[in-house]
Amino acid sequence: MDAIDRAIIAELERDGRLTNVELAQRVGLTTGPCLRRVQRLEADGVIRGYRAVIDPSAVSRAFEVLVDLTLEAQDAETVERFEQTLAGAEEVLELRRLFGSPDYFVRVGVADLLAYEAFLTGRVMTIPRVKNVTSHFTMKIVKGAH
Repeated sequence: MDAIDRAIIAELERDGRLTNVELAQRVGLTTGPCLRRVQRLEADGVIRGYRAVIDPSAVSRAFEVLVDLTLEAQDAETVERFEQTLAGAEEVLELRRLFGSPDYFVRVGVADLLAYEAFLTGRVMTIPRVKNVTSHFTMKIVKGAH
């Protein structure tokens, strides 16, 4: 990967809807070589996809909670059941298994506090062997993804 590939990636991170003509102009290439580079970056898995950034309040996900979660045990069955259950929940925006403590970091997006309480008691606390849940409510997002 060279400086032009990095420039292409930076431009597409800023605006994934750029046309190939606009992208080529911004990185100083003609359209053919620019398109080939983008296609190579996609084929190599460097560019994994394109997406729309949605206003969370428009889809009732403006109330975001960061959750630290610990399990009672780390056996394969417990971990698999927990991960499958939470990964399948539409409220879960991000689920990370961590080294050390806590075992998991979960980013949850819901409409409001009442919806979070329903999610926590109805979905999370019903999963077998959940030991500890700590919820963190965001005061302000200083820097974050879009």
